Amino acid sequence: MVGSVIPSSRILIDRMLKPVDWSATKLFVEYGPGVGTFTRPILERLGPDAKLIAIDTNNDFIDYLNGDIDDDRFIAIHGSAADVEKIIAEHGFDHADYVLSGLPFSTLPPGVGEAIGAATGRAIRNGGAFLVYQFSPKVRDFIAPHFERIDRGFEWINVPPATLFWAWRDRA
Repeated sequence: MVGSVIPSSRILIDRMLKPVDWSATKLFVEYGPGVGTFTRPILERLGPDAKLIAIDTNNDFIDYLNGDIDDDRFIAIHGSAADVEKIIAEHGFDHADYVLSGLPFSTLPPGVGEAIGAATGRAIRNGGAFLVYQFSPKVRDFIAPHFERIDRGFEWINVPPATLFWAWRDRA
């Protein structure tokens, strides 16, 4: 049910979340939260007046997270990341500050990766970022057209090792 048989390492989690300006974050969105490996560290860092919206197509994960996480800042949504703009608007937000994804873009059905990349680019505020960790670097093809700058890294201390992307919205 998840993309990897071993959860992401704490080193990967910390490295992925390091560039986030938590003091300026009002809405953080997570695509494909699974069992909450990133969800809990995000909530640990998130301010008391901020929200975390987690979106997953698998209702079993949504039910699990809703039963396991008791935090007023957390909203678990059964839906598609391609609908992120609609989902954040339904919860009273104009944009997200940051979006995190571990979705396997290289194995998504045709057109879905492109739709998610485009919707995410429109949904993130100026100065915000799309944080993506993958086991294939192909995701760059889906996000590059929608972001002004992409920083890239690689984390060996993870099973499997992961390619990391921080795609920034730097609109003029």
